[in-house]
Amino acid sequence: MNYPLSEHDIYLFHQGTHYHSYELLGCHEATWKKEKGFRFTVWAPHASRVSIVGDFNHWTGEDYPLERLNKEGLWVGFFTSIPPGTTYKYSIVHSSGQQILKSDPYARQSELRPATASLTPNEDLYEWKDEEWQQAKANYNPYESPINIYEVHLGTWKKKLGDELYTYRELAQELIPYVKSLGYTHIELMPVAEHPFDLSWGYQITGYFSITSRYGSLNDFKYFVDQCHLQGIGVIMDWVPGHFCKDSHGLRQFDGEPLYEYLDERKAEKTSWGTLTFDFGRPEVQSFLLSNAIYWLKEFHIDGIRVDAVASMIYLNFDKNDGEEKVYNSYGGDEHLEALAFLKKLNQTVFHYFPNTLMMAEDSSDVPLVTSPIHEGGLGFNFKWNMGWMNDMLTYMEHDPLYRKWNHNLLTFSFMYTHSENFVLPLSHDEVVHGKRSLLNKMPGDQWQQFASLRLLFGYMIAHPGKKLLFMGGEIGQYDEWKDKEQLDWHLLDFPLHRNMFDYVTNLNHFYLTEKAFFEKDHDPEGFEWIDPHNIDQSIVAFIRRGNDPEDERIIVCNFTPNVIYDYKVGVPKPGEYKEIFNSDSEEFGGSGQMNREDHFSFSEKWHSFGQHIKIMVPPLAISIFKKNKSEIEEDA
Repeated sequence: MNYPLSEHDIYLFHQGTHYHSYELLGCHEATWKKEKGFRFTVWAPHASRVSIVGDFNHWTGEDYPLERLNKEGLWVGFFTSIPPGTTYKYSIVHSSGQQILKSDPYARQSELRPATASLTPNEDLYEWKDEEWQQAKANYNPYESPINIYEVHLGTWKKKLGDELYTYRELAQELIPYVKSLGYTHIELMPVAEHPFDLSWGYQITGYFSITSRYGSLNDFKYFVDQCHLQGIGVIMDWVPGHFCKDSHGLRQFDGEPLYEYLDERKAEKTSWGTLTFDFGRPEVQSFLLSNAIYWLKEFHIDGIRVDAVASMIYLNFDKNDGEEKVYNSYGGDEHLEALAFLKKLNQTVFHYFPNTLMMAEDSSDVPLVTSPIHEGGLGFNFKWNMGWMNDMLTYMEHDPLYRKWNHNLLTFSFMYTHSENFVLPLSHDEVVHGKRSLLNKMPGDQWQQFASLRLLFGYMIAHPGKKLLFMGGEIGQYDEWKDKEQLDWHLLDFPLHRNMFDYVTNLNHFYLTEKAFFEKDHDPEGFEWIDPHNIDQSIVAFIRRGNDPEDERIIVCNFTPNVIYDYKVGVPKPGEYKEIFNSDSEEFGGSGQMNREDHFSFSEKWHSFGQHIKIMVPPLAISIFKKNKSEIEEDA
């Protein structure tokens, strides 16, 4: 035996329950017979021979062989002559005699693209400084807390002269203070696992355990996360368990035959994306994916995982083209039973080890109970992206205000189901790329109306139940859609309208952080009440948001037309004096300055099913927010 492995570890790996299999497989520093070296372990059941190749042996497989450990296909070897930071691959000989070179599926470091080899470990232990953050997270209730997420693609947020990428450490100095100053609570990183093609944005991965070397080393990334926590910013990462790319050095036919993917091509192929589906029923693949989630949470202190493309996982025939052969489950249905079981197991595993994790499903399906507990028949996520709200709202906002009244249902329909799941309201990267236009450019009308409509959209998102997410660039009102090869159009901040938009988003976000009515009961029907959803002709909606203190109510009025309306009656739940506390039409934000500057006393005349109402001026293409002033009696109480 070249190097012994724990029988218990081996058993768990082949059972699909080794949730730290990254400590078993891959390349690890080890001591064997009083000598220090590297232990290599790989799963390749269809191989007749496996060896390590690199510069140290001229990339030939004649020496550095691994020994087959069991019939299930684990191979292991221990070598003292390979130094840290060395490039290597597995040379795998299939039983047919075919020889292939593969990167290590469990490698923690990889060469900089376009090179594709893995690297032996060469990093010192990182000393974390986020103890205070971790202690606070143990008592954190995400459901009743503000969550406002800034979604980032690290390679195109900002670039240096000469198109050079910022490193993780440089981004820690640039990006984190920017996000904090804007009032966001979390950064969501588009995938940072190793991927060969920049324009896949990280969604077609070859190194699931390897932080992409584009921006530095794994310790550099740990520093970035640490600095986020020291500045009070949580970190969410995009995670892609639904599919992987076909690059020859990656997981595809890893040992000469389908291994990580399904043998049945109908289940394996995602033809519209040109990728392959993981075999969710295979125990070793489960150990690989589940331990990968644990790896990012444990080793990098990640606070949340946004699971990409859940709908593509849970439907067997998702996005199949006409003419492709369909496949069905054992009950004759389209549901991918193995994937559904895997997702439940994923959430059970994550919450067992890290109960305060944000597990978010990017899911466009109509499968119910995505954010319900598994023991109640749910998938066990704690949040789900509200793709329906996003699609309806963007469609609605793209209509000329003149025609919005004929599409009023798009504005109000989300409230029919908003408490069926724990939702995040996303305005994500997918909506501002590939010809879809930027958020600002989706808005109709002249330039003033475009900016006013975008301010209204952002304000409406903040007021609507659910947590929030905005993709980078929205805050400066980019005219161009996301250019996935270039940095954001930072020069726009030299122009008043764009600077005003930036100031508006900053003010709106900080306003949100202080207003408990907008987050404490996001997922409780008691936190929302309609005042008037029926004013179709004027395209105005009015509603109430409440926090845990039922007396602390906010009155929201949104006008989706450019008309100013005077003496507009709004029913209010209690008599008293009401003050406007936020107005997106303020001149400081680039608005027309149609403000409710005086307090409004309620009239004891029934309106909108309430016993009293206030008369306000409704600003054009704007959101107005009011609160009731406390009386002397209430203050004394």
